[in-house]
Amino acid sequence: MRTLLGTLLFASLVAPALFAQRKPVTLDALNEWRGTAFAQMRQAPGEPVWAPDGKAFAYRQENVLRRYDPATGTSREIVQLSVLNALALPPAESARMLWENRRVDEATVQWFPSGDRLLVSAQSDFFVVDAAGGKWKQLTKTNAAERDPKLSPDGARVAFLKDWDIYVMDIATGKQTRLTTGGTEMVRNGVLDWVYPEELRLGTAYWWAPDSSAIAYLQFDITGEPRYPHVDLRGAKAVTEPQAYPQAGDNNALVRLGAVAVSGPTASKTRWFNVGDTVKSFLIARAGWTPDAHKIWIARTNRVQNKLEMLTFDLASGASNVIYREEDPYWINVEGDPIFLPDSSGFLWTNERNNHRHLFSYGMNGGKPRQLTEGAYEVSSIACVDSKEGRVFYVTSRPTPIDRQLEEINYRDPSDTPHVISKTKGTRRVSMGPGCSYYVDNHSDSATPGETTVHASDGTQTAVYRPMDRSSMETYDLRPVELVSFESQGTRFYGSLIKPSGFDPAKKYPVIINVYGGPRAQDVRNAWDGMNLDQVYARNGYVVWKMDNRGTQGRGHEFESPVYHKLGEIEVADQRAGIEYLLSLGFVDRNRIGVRGWSYGGFMTVNLLLRAGDLFRAGFAGAPVTNWRNYDTIYTERYMGLPEENADGYRTTSLAPYAAQLRGRLMIVHNIEDDNVLFQNTLQLAEALQIAGKQFDLMVYPQKTHGVGGLAARQMERAEFEFFERNLKAAVQDNSAAR
Repeated sequence: MRTLLGTLLFASLVAPALFAQRKPVTLDALNEWRGTAFAQMRQAPGEPVWAPDGKAFAYRQENVLRRYDPATGTSREIVQLSVLNALALPPAESARMLWENRRVDEATVQWFPSGDRLLVSAQSDFFVVDAAGGKWKQLTKTNAAERDPKLSPDGARVAFLKDWDIYVMDIATGKQTRLTTGGTEMVRNGVLDWVYPEELRLGTAYWWAPDSSAIAYLQFDITGEPRYPHVDLRGAKAVTEPQAYPQAGDNNALVRLGAVAVSGPTASKTRWFNVGDTVKSFLIARAGWTPDAHKIWIARTNRVQNKLEMLTFDLASGASNVIYREEDPYWINVEGDPIFLPDSSGFLWTNERNNHRHLFSYGMNGGKPRQLTEGAYEVSSIACVDSKEGRVFYVTSRPTPIDRQLEEINYRDPSDTPHVISKTKGTRRVSMGPGCSYYVDNHSDSATPGETTVHASDGTQTAVYRPMDRSSMETYDLRPVELVSFESQGTRFYGSLIKPSGFDPAKKYPVIINVYGGPRAQDVRNAWDGMNLDQVYARNGYVVWKMDNRGTQGRGHEFESPVYHKLGEIEVADQRAGIEYLLSLGFVDRNRIGVRGWSYGGFMTVNLLLRAGDLFRAGFAGAPVTNWRNYDTIYTERYMGLPEENADGYRTTSLAPYAAQLRGRLMIVHNIEDDNVLFQNTLQLAEALQIAGKQFDLMVYPQKTHGVGGLAARQMERAEFEFFERNLKAAVQDNSAAR
């Protein structure tokens, strides 16, 4: 059974004469447009930072900090950020590469609890800015890298990180107090290691007590984590740049949970709490305070993440108490933070205990949580909790798994049912202010560019914050994106299809398949893609296709878990089913199919060429994992288990042993100092291909990150495009000659 979800006909959007005048999407046009789009993005209003009452928000626009009134849709200037940047001192550059993770979360603008002032970071210096008149006071003026500032809940102090320790400043007097001591690059007080933010999405490692009396923090001792020997080879001398990177089976960081008072007789004296052996046995996925400031809570999983416990630690006695336990036969996905109710009676959180991620209300006594939402859809995030009215707002995957809508329900009333708040179709990213009076909605669908609007809590639109930009669809010959679903062996899959310029259903076209395919990702959504490399391929005569196989996010835990202990196996079978669906449409040339992907998608690209080589003529693999023993502990062990407990799984999913099965043409690209998927992966596969006598293309980049950016990215895209032109556009030859 096949169902067409949407065919987007651009001819209905503009006059045919204008359609004929649109420019073709070439690589040069794409790069030109990106430059323009980047400039426009810098000029556009930034993300909202909500005031404590939720009735206003601050935002950056170019070099200005502004205040927005959602009720009227008006804004005004607060302060020129260029003035603050000129007064601040830039932090001194480190002599060593410190390999900070991209998911570390630091606020650069914060409201004081009173709502009359803001704390603004500029080049690691801090300023207090009057929200009404823009007057400012500079708190720090040093070359030290003062990081991750956090205002105390009473607004009297600001805490920050410096030299691997936690400091606090009295805002009225400017007096600084060092709360922790002994911090080093190896022993980090309040500072994360690399892998925790990457794989647990833990964005910070310290938290103020709600009564402003103390700070809870995590200490990361990375002494026992193995060092991966990155080397910068660009200079006259090679420079070693080791990264603490625990690969599957290695020791994790030693993580300790402590609390330190900010004043009084116990100030700067840490009290430690027993969270268990985090080197071998446990992970601290989340942490914080209960609203009464009497307890610190943590969400702790076992190492392979199929057991989760919520524990509280009494601040006075240090005693611990388990308030919630959960187990899963596969693994537990920890998403978002629990929202504790103001009276400390319980908390709201989402989980997948009944397959689909839903919203639950938890007590503090360890009892079974009460399910608030149910059905064959996902609650992807909590947007806001209105504790006065008992309402919780959340984003959900309805009406289909590829859509996102805002809904609300009364969490106190067991008889209440969900109410849909958002009024437009497609997908959305919602930012809702405290108190849940207003929200900002960034929404689009596959036929309509994104627009950001402001709404009251009942969904009524009050203003347009960032207008829709139709310039790309009006200037360039963008091919429509068709969203489709199909069924294979009892499972429904979703995909997206772009047909080439001048499409003729009687012809056979080469295909570019985009693949990611890994857990915690969803590629197919009812959202605007606009100008991208897919459009370049479509303009040059390619059908462009992608689908979400089992193992990906957004369809429930049962859809995701078949990959357990065997990453890459089910995914290949499902991608094959997608290709069979494509072939059934009648306009795809089965002898000219190419695949491209990055990271897990790079792994899938190589995997497909080796294990489904009868289908693919060429593949472009960016930064591929080629052996799960090479990847980090927290991600890999969640899905593959420990190497000593799943030796066969690690062996059979490794790609190098199958190098002799390569039939199509393969191009691999990788940064030699990739901090996420280590270059070791590519080198091991390259050696195996060489020994097997297989020819392949390899492009190495020197950047110190997971992706390739800047001007090098343009060169890479052209190399990729020309690779597919050579290998998919050439006349089909006998396999023995062509491959």
